[in-house]
Amino acid sequence: MPSHPSPAAPARRAPALLRRGTCGATLAALALTLLAAPGPAAAAPEAPDDGLVVEYELDETGGTTVADTSGNGRHGTVSGDATWLGGDGLALGGVNGHVRLPNDVLRGLSDITVSTEVRIDRDQPGPYFIWGLGNTTDWYGDGYLFTTGNSYRTSIATGNWSTEQTVSAGRDLARETWKTLTYTLSDGTAVLYEDGVEVGRQSGITITPGMIGGGRTTANYLGRSNYTPDKHLKGQVRDFRIYDRALSSDEVRRLGPLSDEERVAGDLAALDLGNTSAVTGNLGLPATGANGTRLTWASSDPAVVSTTGAVTRPRHGAGDATVTLTVTSTIGTTSSSRSFTVRVLQNISDEQKVREAAADLVVWDAAAVRGNLTLPTTGLHGTSIRWESGDPGVVTTTGEVRRPAAGRERVRLNLHAFVSLGKTKVKRTFRVTVLPLPKQEPMEGYAFAYFAGEGYADGEQVYFAASRGNDALHWDELNGGEPVLRSTFGDQGVRDPFIIRSPEGDKFYLIATDLKIHGNGNWDAAQRTGSKHIEVWESTDLVNWSEQRHVRVAPDTAGNTWAPEAYYDDRIGAYVVFWASKLYAADDPNHTGNTHNRMVYVTTRDFRTFSEPKVWIDPGYSVIDSTVIKHGDTYHRITKDERSAAPDAPCGKFLVQEKSTDLLDTSWDFVSECIGKSVPGNPGVRQGEGPTVFKSNTEDKWYLFIDEFGGRGYVPFETTDLDSGTWTLASDYQLPSRPRHGTVVPVTKAELERLRAALG
Repeated sequence: MPSHPSPAAPARRAPALLRRGTCGATLAALALTLLAAPGPAAAAPEAPDDGLVVEYELDETGGTTVADTSGNGRHGTVSGDATWLGGDGLALGGVNGHVRLPNDVLRGLSDITVSTEVRIDRDQPGPYFIWGLGNTTDWYGDGYLFTTGNSYRTSIATGNWSTEQTVSAGRDLARETWKTLTYTLSDGTAVLYEDGVEVGRQSGITITPGMIGGGRTTANYLGRSNYTPDKHLKGQVRDFRIYDRALSSDEVRRLGPLSDEERVAGDLAALDLGNTSAVTGNLGLPATGANGTRLTWASSDPAVVSTTGAVTRPRHGAGDATVTLTVTSTIGTTSSSRSFTVRVLQNISDEQKVREAAADLVVWDAAAVRGNLTLPTTGLHGTSIRWESGDPGVVTTTGEVRRPAAGRERVRLNLHAFVSLGKTKVKRTFRVTVLPLPKQEPMEGYAFAYFAGEGYADGEQVYFAASRGNDALHWDELNGGEPVLRSTFGDQGVRDPFIIRSPEGDKFYLIATDLKIHGNGNWDAAQRTGSKHIEVWESTDLVNWSEQRHVRVAPDTAGNTWAPEAYYDDRIGAYVVFWASKLYAADDPNHTGNTHNRMVYVTTRDFRTFSEPKVWIDPGYSVIDSTVIKHGDTYHRITKDERSAAPDAPCGKFLVQEKSTDLLDTSWDFVSECIGKSVPGNPGVRQGEGPTVFKSNTEDKWYLFIDEFGGRGYVPFETTDLDSGTWTLASDYQLPSRPRHGTVVPVTKAELERLRAALG
């Protein structure tokens, strides 16, 4: 229990519900309009007093002192670009404005509630804390409790970010609107509320507030982070409270500025189904509103539009259908409804379907075929596709390609696609040119693609370096140390670039993670609601690259798609593309639950069309950053164990090596672990990830570059016995200045010289 007594309740100000601005008045009007039979307005309930540790109403009109109205005398101090707004709180300018709380406000607390009202400016940069209570060592948080609007979450930690235990709503907090944010923790269960409605719950929390700093906390802030490089809050705050207990859900609802009637009215008013006058596809029907109400749907004709939004168009010739969708918004005992009229267009004819399906077909790179083709057997509208080849010895009907020998003439042929639906059929012909194989040349150098880290504004783009001939340990930065490829899609940042050479040798694919942390820093959100795409470029010479492709590969249940790599599997005649994803339950669409990173894979022939994803590695805890190399008939796979180092995970944050004769096997044989970890007689790295492995061009030696994250970046290791799993730190090397997770690919003398000539 807390060590200090609860104070006597001081004189109270008017409750928050009685001091709404224009937005609240508008919602109140909507409530009167939408509710079927509204009764007389009830008096707003008082916010709870029992257990207050600190309360800052933030209604001062001037000065630097923030009055603690809990009666405990824990007055705060405001500084920086902050402006008093009287009854509408404190405005913070985002540069250095914040409120500093007294030291040790968490001492003795086993349970806690922290609540505040906040309005975040639209241009709030990240990363940022709304409030942070704890300590700072050097520049980093060192034991703290905080809330941020990025993937709206609250975390408690005994050390830095790696020790955080988090409860999250799994989505960013809305900006330019007042929100009441409340966090409770009791008996190991943390609950997160938004405007009095529970939006996240996490059990298994092992840290209590009183454990932070052993009760000593000297960096307690409202509007500022415990990490000094983070951004300050830009917006407004009011009514900040800390309790020595976890408030009940009813008590939390009494803290919010909106009544249940206003929540219901606001969520109904905010619904937008788009243009419903000519519907041809499924509708998105949300199950919850922004204010936390439950939305339930009814349909006047479920056979045409179901209660989940699935649309079945009337058959061709039956005419269009008109359906009424009715949504009911409910919270507690308050509910109201709203209706939408939906006109569903009749289906098109089989002839139209077949023509559209044939027109949709693409044979990629038909003018210059260098590898196996993707020839689909199904198309739009459920059509079937059958292929015929003008020369099956060069291109089979399933897309396998046999190129002419080096020095021979290219082969031109026709591919015929027969698209059918029922008795309706159409034929489409593609003219295809198959190039001869390239002349095989020895490898006489290496190319290195990497990113430079989130600590730099342009660090999360693709950089290149070139080896000094066959010396794999000494490198020169290309392009003056500036990025060679920049992302213009997704997060507009790319990490973990990986290059693979085609098995024929004359095509390269570069794939990378769609992620930008610089100026954002929200690692939790990146794994809950991050990109499901990979970024793709292709080239035939490593100098001239195609336009960037932003390609969806991960399933809806994935929260992130990290560090994609690929390896060509001769058995299936396709590339296996693999990456790390946190996979959430199908009934957790907002990805609010707990899960772990698994390695997932798809197959592709052209890095445009991909198979359905499957889980490749799942030991029951997070693993990321797999890389593969083949020696003889055996594949060797090196993967990061993402667990924190502990007695039951002594190799956490280091690499594990496995082997298999089947690339797609889900059960590989163990080779070694703790790769790269310093041991007597074999120095290493403090922690490692992002491995890239490659064989020497000149001898039976393999190199493994390990990314010492939070340290030096890439550090090279080597071995002359790949099967042993024993890697030794290289003794003499000169890598680029800021190399992070990337890949090294052997190149010919001509390719190396071309890179240097083009990029300097």
